[in-house]
Amino acid sequence: MSELPILQLAEKLHESAIIYYQERPVGTIAAQDPEADALNYDQCFVRDFVPSAFVFLLQKRHDIVKNFLVETLGLQKQVRRVDGFEVPLGLMPASFKVQSDADRQYLTADFGDHAIGRVTPIDSCLWWIIVLRAYGKASGDTALAEGSDFQEGLHLILKLCLSPQFEMSPTLLVPDAACMIDRRMGIDGHPLEIQALFYGALRSARELLTPTSEGAAWIRKIDERLKALRFRVRHYYWLDLDKLNEIHRYKGDQFGESVMNKFNIYPDSIPYWLTEWMPDWAGYLAGNLGPSRMDFRFFALGNLMAIITSLADSTQSQQIMDLIELQWDDLVGRMPMKICFPAVEGLEWRITTGSDPKNTPWSYHNGGSWPVLLWMLMAAAIKTKRQKLGEQAWMTASYRFEEDEWPEYYDGKNGRLVGKSSRKYQTWTIASFLLATLLQDNPEQIAPLIFDEEDSSEV
Repeated sequence: MSELPILQLAEKLHESAIIYYQERPVGTIAAQDPEADALNYDQCFVRDFVPSAFVFLLQKRHDIVKNFLVETLGLQKQVRRVDGFEVPLGLMPASFKVQSDADRQYLTADFGDHAIGRVTPIDSCLWWIIVLRAYGKASGDTALAEGSDFQEGLHLILKLCLSPQFEMSPTLLVPDAACMIDRRMGIDGHPLEIQALFYGALRSARELLTPTSEGAAWIRKIDERLKALRFRVRHYYWLDLDKLNEIHRYKGDQFGESVMNKFNIYPDSIPYWLTEWMPDWAGYLAGNLGPSRMDFRFFALGNLMAIITSLADSTQSQQIMDLIELQWDDLVGRMPMKICFPAVEGLEWRITTGSDPKNTPWSYHNGGSWPVLLWMLMAAAIKTKRQKLGEQAWMTASYRFEEDEWPEYYDGKNGRLVGKSSRKYQTWTIASFLLATLLQDNPEQIAPLIFDEEDSSEV
């Protein structure tokens, strides 16, 4: 155990995770575990870098974030072919790595073509736009995003996200494993995590686009999509005791525009655990919604980001925080916080995960506890003026990090066990602790990371 105070130790570890390209800092590696094979943990993952980026911005080390944005933008425009198919431009890589050949350094990127399951990381381009907005707000450098190359990058992402599809929903349709939950977990369709990030990315893009004719056209599309997306999620994803009673009395197989049960959700699909677990006054946004399907699991990242981006309205945001407080042992436990609750078990686990040995019940993505969610919980607590909940989570977890060597995730119903396959010295664990600490000490610094609530008028 180090003799340094925990905050200084975290800062030292975070500094040692920085990777350099052509003598410039461009990101952080995923983990520095000396006892495990590097595999792809020696790369900079876009989603993993987000809390590090925010730490650097609050520390006024804007150059690292700027370099990251510039280099990933360059990778975005690489032409790629997978099994003879040319992948559309616009996606951001899942990760990149600095490599050397003789006297030359170069970057190699993984767009999911090397990942387990070969799934495209949809969340990378959404997080990238959110980081770009935060960089401009924290640094005051608006010229970067206004440059023609960045405007083109934004247009490419928006073209992917806003192009017409075989869809009548404003939510974004994605495959399983397309976000932080990057293994099969039954979240394909319209998962809440992607919708919250999509909403934040669209709001960010609207601020960043320059008013050229093309930019103005995208802004009009964004305004229309934001309004419909906000309505869809706030009205149809929301769950509380009143909504459960409504679903319990639904009639199925109804036809027409004015029916109550628009998505043909069958009352028997309400899980028994939820009827006992839902408090009288609290609620949350469901994990997914589709034809005859509502995923009643609580997904932490989606709900916390819905608060941070104001996808959830002010009342819903308070009720989500109420739920976290009232069900603290289940959702936070000994290590903030559960990525989803509850875990799927038995035959349901076999069908949902494909018998995934890493996603066994109460482990990894199947009900495991992830320290990286600490910064989002702290941010949501500050935004809703419930800072004591963030401080309680920080106190619960912080004393364990050094002793447990900063693991990637924890196992068990209350998060008491270090994850069975968890990497130690995981950078986004370290960064999340640093970010939560910075926000706790100076809550006013949260401004570049959050979004004010917009006009609540609906479609």
